[in-house]
Amino acid sequence: MATNEPEHENRDAEESGANEDEDTGAQVAPIVRLEEVAVTTGEEDEDAVLDLKSKLYRFDKEANQWKERGAGTVKLLKHKSTGKIRLVMRQSKTLKICANHFVKTGMSVQEHVGNEKSCVWHARDFADGELKDELFCIRFASIENCKAFMQKFSEVAESEVEKEESKDASDTAGLLEKLTVEETKTEEKPVEKVKTEVEPEEKTKSEPEKADEEKKTEEAVAPST
Repeated sequence: MATNEPEHENRDAEESGANEDEDTGAQVAPIVRLEEVAVTTGEEDEDAVLDLKSKLYRFDKEANQWKERGAGTVKLLKHKSTGKIRLVMRQSKTLKICANHFVKTGMSVQEHVGNEKSCVWHARDFADGELKDELFCIRFASIENCKAFMQKFSEVAESEVEKEESKDASDTAGLLEKLTVEETKTEEKPVEKVKTEVEPEEKTKSEPEKADEEKKTEEAVAPST
């Protein structure tokens, strides 16, 4: 007679295995509790006036070739109090800084020869912790983004020229005003000196006159003998 015991045993084993995989609803507390840490980027006091995805290259003079710095987001950041604008680019995954420099007077950006999606410029960069003269090339996903970057970069550089010219004009005006005040003080000093020299002369002349007047008064008052 055939028996069904192996089938029952297999069925029981499957049911017991399924029960082991079921969620019991028990909550396991973590061994280590991690606290949230505030991460500062150094951009808290700045507002982004430009924010575009791109890929950055730098020219290696020794190897005489372009080398990739990273792919990420390039930003033009304006400081809330000083108004200065700097270019910052970070790698998208590691957030490592690829470029970090101010956009200053005399800086210019040009389209890279043979590629309308790329442009180049020179800068004194501080991405590696020290100032270096770098030749950068940046490539965008579209021609429109490249043109938008070049236009904004040029506008910032031109505004810095206007700021310096305005500062020079105000400094010159302040210097002229200072010189005018000093000249006025110099002209007033001799006049005061003359007055101080005249006053003693008047005093020396008036004393003998007073003595003569007193003598004449005594003679007029004295009785005749």
